[in-house]
Amino acid sequence: MPSTAAADCRPYLIALVLLLAGCGEAPWNNPHPPTPEGETVYQSVMSRPPKHLDPAISYATDESLFLAQIYEPPLGYHFLKRPYELVPAGVRELPQVSYLDADGEVVPEGSEAVAFTRYTLDVREDAHYQPHPAFAKNADGEPLYLFSDAAEASAYRSMHDFAETGSRPVLASDYAYGIKRLADPELGSPMLGMMSRYIVGMQAFSDTVSAVERSGWLDLDNFSFDGLRVVDDHRLQITIHGVYPQFEFWLAMQFFAPIPPEADRFYHNPGFAERNLTMDWWPVGSGPYMMVENNPNSEIVLLRNPNYRADFYPAEGAPGDAEKGLLDDAGKRLPFIDRAVFTVEKEVLPLWTKFLQGYYDRSGEVHANTTGFFDQAFVVGPDGLEMSGDIANREITMTPDVKPGVYYYGFNMRDPVVGGYSEDKRKLRQALQIAYNMEEYLAIFAKGNGIAAQTLIPPGIPGHLEGEEGINPYVYDWVDGQPRRKSIEYARQLMTEAGYPNGRDARTGEPLKIFLDVQSQAIGTTSMNWIKRTFEPLGVQVEFRPADWNRTREKLLTGNSQIYSYGWLADYPDPENFLFLLYGPESPLVCQCDGSNNSNYENPEFDALFVKMRLLHPGPERAKLVARMVELFRRDAVWLNAHFPKEIYLNNSWVHNTKRHGISKGTLKYLRLDPEKRAQKQAQWNDPVTWPLFAGGLLLAAMVLPGVTAYRRRQNQTVR
Repeated sequence: MPSTAAADCRPYLIALVLLLAGCGEAPWNNPHPPTPEGETVYQSVMSRPPKHLDPAISYATDESLFLAQIYEPPLGYHFLKRPYELVPAGVRELPQVSYLDADGEVVPEGSEAVAFTRYTLDVREDAHYQPHPAFAKNADGEPLYLFSDAAEASAYRSMHDFAETGSRPVLASDYAYGIKRLADPELGSPMLGMMSRYIVGMQAFSDTVSAVERSGWLDLDNFSFDGLRVVDDHRLQITIHGVYPQFEFWLAMQFFAPIPPEADRFYHNPGFAERNLTMDWWPVGSGPYMMVENNPNSEIVLLRNPNYRADFYPAEGAPGDAEKGLLDDAGKRLPFIDRAVFTVEKEVLPLWTKFLQGYYDRSGEVHANTTGFFDQAFVVGPDGLEMSGDIANREITMTPDVKPGVYYYGFNMRDPVVGGYSEDKRKLRQALQIAYNMEEYLAIFAKGNGIAAQTLIPPGIPGHLEGEEGINPYVYDWVDGQPRRKSIEYARQLMTEAGYPNGRDARTGEPLKIFLDVQSQAIGTTSMNWIKRTFEPLGVQVEFRPADWNRTREKLLTGNSQIYSYGWLADYPDPENFLFLLYGPESPLVCQCDGSNNSNYENPEFDALFVKMRLLHPGPERAKLVARMVELFRRDAVWLNAHFPKEIYLNNSWVHNTKRHGISKGTLKYLRLDPEKRAQKQAQWNDPVTWPLFAGGLLLAAMVLPGVTAYRRRQNQTVR
């Protein structure tokens, strides 16, 4: 039997042994579980969980990160080409477009008799849904999981409780069913109002369904929808009012993804909603991935859809893509990644630390967080923003992304001080535009992460021009191949011509004071002080009116603002999606609605050009109209300032095909990882410093063993 002293020492000796045994090859601090054998696992982050995962009601960028991987709408976007280009996704080719008169007879494009446009979709025959219990059937071919009451369904608490799954091909009728769900008022889709203007019979369908008394699942296929015609299993026709070429862009959004009625019925089982067994929690799609874990407070896991169609990496791209290695995988089967894990990281330090340790593959998916999370990664060099030496030495690469969006301060054109269309009012606004040095603002407050806007159309969108022809000549001069902001002296001259010499009203002698309505959480004291100082050379005083978004929006809807802050991100890559921000009927004061023309800009020429432009397909005539509208926007000085947001994402060296897409979030399938290199770097960057532990172990042994020896000596003496 061991001595008492030896027994007392055993825990210390065991700890020492375990300590020494832990010195293996795998990093000790890896926060992720071991990778399943044979799987390529992608590790990423999300700052907040998605609120909606039902494609009919989701409209948030963070949510599209998941929906774009799970669902496949009729169209998508070419991964590499710029400007952005539509490509077939759930259909075999781009829609066939025909034009109809009031009697439904086909007429030529451009005919004055055109009353309707019909889109014919040829659905792919190789598209199948992910495995899902909604498709499981019993021996009689009936749905296996269809329950008559809550008690019968009570055994199923989560999606993991369903032992059986099934699948089936995607049908044209599924796309029709998805559109019918957009029209179902019970869902509250944000698309109902918008699409009811175009899709024939959508509002009538909605009104019919809203009058039906419900008890459980309502089969929407039991109700007619004039604008939808299922020709056969693989052909669907959608008819819209008039001509609206931008409708094709909507067909690339998740709103138009196929929805199998079986899934809709499955999630309407009694008691399922109370246990989050809903389409808003567990999507059912035909895209490259399917959701297998949804723990919104910890992680969301996507797994490769084993039923995903044949899909291949593009063989051509934009200029320069080949040199960047973005065509190395041309023709290879997609997707490359087997499993994608998105972990919730709400704090800055853990995210940054784990990325540097190699435990996250990229710095972010939706938001780069370069200005907040990764300040220490960048320095401002002679050529702009650069990675710091320590980061660059890790072979970390940057992926810049100029978002197809614009943030701006807009004038209320109905305001008696800064509004109006007379020449003196234009000169006043132009002087204020010159004084607000957006380049300086971006350099100070955004580390240059943005581009001062010369127009309201962002880069990558048709109608955006670069170089000398793209500058705003009312605010900039072209000097030595670069745009140069006009001088403050010239701005003072404009102020005098506008009737405000030295910033005072020439009639009353009162100083000019301008009021900026801003969101309280979107601006800090430092930036407000900077803005005030930038107008001091003109003698203009600035007063900020911070408020929450609801109060700010109320002011915009009622026209009670003078200068307001706003932003817009593109729904689709077309100049119409930005020019409508100035379309007269979109003014909240005109439409008595939540319109987007918050400047209340009313220019008959602009409005007439906009109506004509939106009916044209891309081409020289349309480009000419867009250029004229941009000129009117510049001449009338509708916005005080604007910039195009720019973010820089970080990628660890083992991540390939990292090009960002400003419109589509369905790019996960293109990413490729080098797991061996990742494991190598993780081991290198997380090599533990073990000598203090060894030293501590030896010290422990040195302290314990003399006591053990002395105790045994006394025991031996006692025996004698």
